[in-house]
Amino acid sequence: MAKQSSNGKRHLSEAQEFEIMKLVLDKFLWLGFIVMGWGMYLSLTSESILEGIWHLLAGAVLLLIFLVIIIREYEIVKK
Repeated sequence: MAKQSSNGKRHLSEAQEFEIMKLVLDKFLWLGFIVMGWGMYLSLTSESILEGIWHLLAGAVLLLIFLVIIIREYEIVKK
């Protein structure tokens, strides 16, 4: 259960913070995989494989950026 501090704000427990982080990370993963899936579709259907590969790389970079942001934010909150 969330604890209430002296200034009236509610604080989440570590388990609650972790559950929220997992939900947010799940949405970011879906976004990255959708971009990568679109890249795979383009590389299989278009004449130029290079266009699809660029989308695949963009999806991978997007996943890495979101991963770094989430991990840094979780470490800051945890300290």
